Amino acid sequence: MNAAEHTLEEAVAAFDFGAPVAEVKRYGSGHVNDTFRVRTRPPHDRRFILQRISAAAFKRPDQVMANVIGVTEYLGEKIRAAGGDRTRETLEVIRPRSGAGYYTDSLGGAWRVFPFIRNAHCFQSARTPELFAASGRAFGRFQRLLDGYPAGTLYETIPRFHDTEDRLAKLKEAVAADPLGRAKDCGPEIAFALARERDCSAALDALRAGKLPLRVTHNDTKLDNVLIDEITGEGICVIDLDTVMPGLSINDFGDSIRFGANHCSEDETDLSRVALDLDLFSVYTGAFLEGTGGALTDNEVAYLPWGARLMTLECGMRFLTDYLTGDSYFRIDRPGQNLDRTRTQFKLARDMEDHWDEMGAIVARAAG
Repeated sequence: MNAAEHTLEEAVAAFDFGAPVAEVKRYGSGHVNDTFRVRTRPPHDRRFILQRISAAAFKRPDQVMANVIGVTEYLGEKIRAAGGDRTRETLEVIRPRSGAGYYTDSLGGAWRVFPFIRNAHCFQSARTPELFAASGRAFGRFQRLLDGYPAGTLYETIPRFHDTEDRLAKLKEAVAADPLGRAKDCGPEIAFALARERDCSAALDALRAGKLPLRVTHNDTKLDNVLIDEITGEGICVIDLDTVMPGLSINDFGDSIRFGANHCSEDETDLSRVALDLDLFSVYTGAFLEGTGGALTDNEVAYLPWGARLMTLECGMRFLTDYLTGDSYFRIDRPGQNLDRTRTQFKLARDMEDHWDEMGAIVARAAG
């Protein structure tokens, strides 16, 4: 029994679900927070998501929840004003009986509740181009709806999360320290990252020069963080908002491409199978820009390929740093898995470099 299950009953009692609780069961396949689905007794039969926020991933749940509450309330107002369904198109924080933003249990764990959005599902991979496009429109719309939100008022819940320069600096430190003597096993991978030091500054230099604006960004734009309506097939709600922070729109775009425009798993060992699917890149680009509805600047649009390239390079450097320092951050199921993940990301990044002009042309066509 983990910490969440020790205080689960206590947490359930801290919230008013509007009717007696009939069932509480673990829900979903997430590996960060502890997630449960709460169902109330008939005739109400209401459902909720109850989560214990990971203390390992998020040291300041107060800051996480301040961001989540601020953003979801803002989204709710925008959706209502546009005649949308606030109960399906964004999350809503259900406060505990105390009225606080979340509940702190007797062991110090932080719990929050959202209404369960029915008749919608998450998918682990883009089974069809249409599904990938639906996620693109949803994440683009997320950018559009939050266009006026003051990004500077948000907390940085994971400091320097998409700071590619800092990720390279941490990799260099890991190589120099080499605590487990693993650097000898990954010379080509280390050389690949070090050779792209200038690339690591491309987006940050543009931010510092005022070419790219700081926006409210999701920072974990995988397909499984969008709820897809089971009838329309459209992305209706962006979820998992714990990493919502000030950031660059191109990074949200790029992380989706890294994850979805490639048919292989993150730890694929046959690198000949790893490649950027330009058709899927085109599908997602068009859908994402459609969703943004013109909210992005011309420079942001032009830098979209950099978002894809940098998020892929950065992810590879994170996997490599973790491999060198003992696999303490990313969960592994076998020895060497983080090194395989590194090689997959770097192969994909190289493929993006090889198709750089084509990526730029696709973005230009999609932007009209």
